[in-house]
Amino acid sequence: MSAAKPPTPEQAEIIDAYRTGEDLVVEAGAGTGKTTTLKYLANEKPNRRGLYIAYNKAIARDASADFPRNSSCSTAHALAFRAVGHRFKHRLDAPRMPAREVAKALGINEPLKLDGKVLAPAHVARLVMETVERYCRSAHREPERWHVPNKPGLDTLEDRAILRQVLVPLARKAWDDINNIDGRLRFDHSHYLKMWALSEPKLPADFVMLDEAQDANPIIASIVDGQTHAQRIMVGDRNQAIYGWNGAIDAMSKFQGTRLQLSQSFRFGTQIAAEANKWLEALGADLRLRGFDRISSMVAPLDVPDALLTRSNSGAMEAAIDYMGEGKKVALVGDGAGIKKLAEAAITLKAGAGTDHPELIAFRTWGEVQQYAEEDPAGSDLLTFVRLIDDWGPDMVIDAVDRLVPDPAVRGKRRRGPVIQPDVIISTAHKAKGREWDSVKVSSDFREPKRDPEENREPEIPREEAMLAYVTVTRAKLTLDRGGLAWIDNWKK
Repeated sequence: MSAAKPPTPEQAEIIDAYRTGEDLVVEAGAGTGKTTTLKYLANEKPNRRGLYIAYNKAIARDASADFPRNSSCSTAHALAFRAVGHRFKHRLDAPRMPAREVAKALGINEPLKLDGKVLAPAHVARLVMETVERYCRSAHREPERWHVPNKPGLDTLEDRAILRQVLVPLARKAWDDINNIDGRLRFDHSHYLKMWALSEPKLPADFVMLDEAQDANPIIASIVDGQTHAQRIMVGDRNQAIYGWNGAIDAMSKFQGTRLQLSQSFRFGTQIAAEANKWLEALGADLRLRGFDRISSMVAPLDVPDALLTRSNSGAMEAAIDYMGEGKKVALVGDGAGIKKLAEAAITLKAGAGTDHPELIAFRTWGEVQQYAEEDPAGSDLLTFVRLIDDWGPDMVIDAVDRLVPDPAVRGKRRRGPVIQPDVIISTAHKAKGREWDSVKVSSDFREPKRDPEENREPEIPREEAMLAYVTVTRAKLTLDRGGLAWIDNWKK
């Protein structure tokens, strides 16, 4: 790494703390150069062996080109594959196993009767394997009742009790098969990661850096926490911990170590930093960002931005349909495959034939889905999807997905044919994490919390929503159109 760029005062403070050998927790705000800071640390003591654990393969690959020779850069899955997963490679390469075959392998031969509903053996098998997947993302030693997933329409107390009673023993049976080198069930990357974690590995490093620690898989967090022989360095932004719904935990909050900050952002200027700080204040965070004075960023309206960020997948698809109606070429981060499968499920439900979609298996008709989404508080997350289908129809949604152009950021085998430059990129805020664009517009599906006129106290902004808003506004480098998040100006904390 070039020494031409000296560390900032905050980076210098982190380097000094690293020299003491103490464990560190670095709160790094959006665009504050955390990777550069970690490279400074790795260069500080060339004779020490270092391990940088990245959030994904692309980040690890890029880091490998820049980190010094004393440091290895890897994902946790790559480490686990070298230790355990290679023994199961023949099973990783095996074809996918239909749910009906999983049911036969596990001895699920009869439908499961619940509170007014009946699940076919194949549906039960899917729930078993999802229970195993949730267990594999946890730090627990074996599958337990809390690993059983919640599913729309299967959320009464009686349903939950029956599902837990039936699924937990089956999940343990499935895990036994997965651990067998000659097992029958489909073997997944999460399986060898879990096996590796259960072995309580000792990593060959003098210091271990965990990037994006605020969104760590509990398995990965427990592995790093167990490296007591090494100096452990957790880096991330607790205000961007937006994957709790997917089993992630904020490993930074409970980890014991010297706490330091990176607050000077190099992504955007003062106006966008000021917008980000409104959300940091709403979160009650200690961190406040400082914009880079060499970037003339602004907050202003945009007609066609580089990227439009939405709250939901359905909101993203609806925006894509609108832009296509104007003749725009649209790319969707994540490619829309999930929305297409839901729309295909809607077609069979409208025909009264049910569906094998894992989120909608409890319903036989589209009317049941509509009623559940509109009337049951547990179904509120399906409401935007139901309205998307009702407004546009499943066939138009499927057609729109098929007309999307590739995301320019996607590399490798998924990019085939001529490169088509989109007029606009649409992404949910969750999928936009880690990305940045020159101009960003916030969709109108980010909505202000409702105020109850009968209550004397002001409502609170849900923490997860404030974190998502902070991530959203910090994706812009030059121009931010606040759109659906402009209401923060009138909010009283």
